[in-house]
Amino acid sequence: MLKIAALLPLLAIFTLGDNLQAKEMISDISDQTGLAVTIYNENLALIRDQRAVSLPGNTVDLALRGVSARMRPETALLRSIDHPDDLQVLEQNFNFDLLTPDKMLEKYTGQTVEIIRMNPATGKETREAATILSTNEGVVAEIGGRVETNPEGRWIFPRIPENLRDRPTLVTHLNTQKSGKRELELTYLSGGLSWKADYVVNLSEDDRSLDLAGWVTLTNKSGTSYPNAHLQLVAGDVNQVRDNMRHMRKSAGMAVAEATPAPMAEESLFEYHLYTLNRPTSIADNQTKQVALLNASGVPAHKELVIQGQDYYYRNRYDSLGSKLKASAWLIFENREKSGLGMPLPKGIVRVYKEDSKGNAQFVGEDRIDHTPKNEQLRLKLGESFDVTANRKQTAYRKVNFGHPYRYAAEASFRIELKNAKSSPTTVSVQEPIPGDWEMLHESRKHRKLSSNLVEWQVEIPAEGNVILEYQVRVRY
Repeated sequence: MLKIAALLPLLAIFTLGDNLQAKEMISDISDQTGLAVTIYNENLALIRDQRAVSLPGNTVDLALRGVSARMRPETALLRSIDHPDDLQVLEQNFNFDLLTPDKMLEKYTGQTVEIIRMNPATGKETREAATILSTNEGVVAEIGGRVETNPEGRWIFPRIPENLRDRPTLVTHLNTQKSGKRELELTYLSGGLSWKADYVVNLSEDDRSLDLAGWVTLTNKSGTSYPNAHLQLVAGDVNQVRDNMRHMRKSAGMAVAEATPAPMAEESLFEYHLYTLNRPTSIADNQTKQVALLNASGVPAHKELVIQGQDYYYRNRYDSLGSKLKASAWLIFENREKSGLGMPLPKGIVRVYKEDSKGNAQFVGEDRIDHTPKNEQLRLKLGESFDVTANRKQTAYRKVNFGHPYRYAAEASFRIELKNAKSSPTTVSVQEPIPGDWEMLHESRKHRKLSSNLVEWQVEIPAEGNVILEYQVRVRY
């Protein structure tokens, strides 16, 4: 395919000031007096672009350069802030077909241009007329009565086609009654901008408190940059009507830029939450950027080890129901002001670290949280215990008819051996989901009813020891 360098002679001869662009008034980002970007979770952003532009006081085409390549043009609204009654938008066209060597060849398909080639034997350059026949999966051209594919050389074009732009441009056909400077605001929705929350937890040595840092990770694939923007983020599930609008630009690899940590203010917005950065920030095209969301220290927490059963245990006769079953490790804390938090937390991934005996932070697990209002509990499943295991066995099972041939009760007995290989005692929560209408007939220790079909036993296991839990239950279906 054609190399970028092959277009350099073209750029030396022709500029974007030719042809249609010469008849337009052009406004670029140097005219910006304000820029605000509100980003939603689902690849959607609201852009508010303010520019100071001098208008001639009649009908004019105003080309607003530097807008998002992923603009949804049907959402674009241009208005005058200082003279709202003296601006009428008659027509607008969104030009996202950008100037590239391949696009130049595509636009000149079926036309005759020139190609400069060098004779490798003599080193001399020759200029020949070439008719571009096709640019589908490569270039096919007729040169000197021959048809060649992907010919080597530098293409020479007479001019830049009128419908090619060097950057995304919204061309508006305006009418004003009076001439003079106007403060214009262009508002539109765009794809290509997204954000997510990431959290880092440092767990204390005794697992009873944690430090939490929240970061917002922004990704810009919209095809333009947003310098010194007023940034706001909306957390929540905003409904969008899906269409088949194609991505208008493929992005290159993303650079990573870290911002200086700064707090973000939070407020309610309809049924969502709005987070506002308290300083301007720049978001470059094809960039991933992080800004601080929150910091909290000394948040009370506790670890919970859970052995979880299944409801099918009570429906039939079984023997062993598992050996060396691993206890799940959970980290639990409250999103409350008295705990040092109390801020609505956007959905994201929480990564947890803990220092080893030498003070080095080690990764101990991660979990994904949904949007979490304040005063709610967070439960993070970090992994499975290496040292705490269980053996579960059904020791008895029988069906008992109670007055109807198709109605019966099942009586089942279970034995759970809990083992702790640690050098210190530990407590395990054994949780059993029991279906139907059930009644506990016998148990070796008292259970706690968590819900209509979930019971729990809190069992302390001695260091390097084991404990047996037995129970019998009758279940009516």
